[in-house]
Amino acid sequence: MSYSEPATPPEVPREVASSLEECNAETLRSIAKYADALAEYREREARLNEADDEDDPQERPEDLPEDVPTKATLTEKEINGNRYYYWQWREGDKIKSQYKGPVNPSE
Repeated sequence: MSYSEPATPPEVPREVASSLEECNAETLRSIAKYADALAEYREREARLNEADDEDDPQERPEDLPEDVPTKATLTEKEINGNRYYYWQWREGDKIKSQYKGPVNPSE
């Protein structure tokens, strides 16, 4: 532990730093607990908002089969010199695929 006065981090507004400098140690510890709890609360709210955004129903492409989730992406694979489209998505640790059709329908 250092016995010299700590430097104010650049992201702390000057007026906040000035107010903190006027507080005693007990008040500073209370402020630190409050600031930590507030940061955790805001981080949790942000995570919940992100989860809500991910859960919003997406528009389903017309050619997407009913048993393929909307989060699936269309990928192209080459097999024996021919190119094919597959729907791919993740389920847990596994990547699932479903055949869509040839890249060139004439093939």
